[in-house]
Amino acid sequence: MDRLNHYFPTLSAHQKKQFSQLEDLYKEWNAQINVISRKDIDALYEKHILHSLGIAKIQPFKSGSRVLDVGTGGGFPGVPLAILFPKVNFFLIDSIGKKIKVVQAVVEALGLKNIEARHQRAQEFKQPVDFIVSRAVTKMEDFVPWVTKNVKNKGTHRLNNGILYLKGGDLSEELANFSKAKEFNLSDHFTETFFETKKVVYLPLKD
Repeated sequence: MDRLNHYFPTLSAHQKKQFSQLEDLYKEWNAQINVISRKDIDALYEKHILHSLGIAKIQPFKSGSRVLDVGTGGGFPGVPLAILFPKVNFFLIDSIGKKIKVVQAVVEALGLKNIEARHQRAQEFKQPVDFIVSRAVTKMEDFVPWVTKNVKNKGTHRLNNGILYLKGGDLSEELANFSKAKEFNLSDHFTETFFETKKVVYLPLKD
């Protein structure tokens, strides 16, 4: 929480309370349904919450916008982003039902009214959104066809509507066919060693 407050100093008391509740909630649920690796659960704030919020350092979301989190797993990056942006509408989907069960329980416990969690594949999601977010569920060449249909034509953000994808390592080969893709290094925003190779890949899907 200290690191969270350092990097996001304008959090309200309510947001701080919600973020502080995440550790106990995820430890409790992870003991029943494994959505976070055992070795990572003790590094929840760095490797999951702060990592998820790296997207906000690249593109903060405007009130009233709509964001789809594909392959959300236990709720990352969607849950931390929804706490940070309470006036943004988030759709969290995953093809594994038991993971969505955890997300729905966390959402209810935190009183998050701006999340709709669904047991659904990306290909089945039909609603228009401004941005698609995800944490490296698959290669970009497979991911893009799943979600292009969902991106709204008209954008209101600094970046045009598209994908904000949390990835790591050398992506030159994977992104070779995506000339518009841009890599943002999270080490420019967070000083922890974990972020040295972590990136947000931005791919505009609308002009």
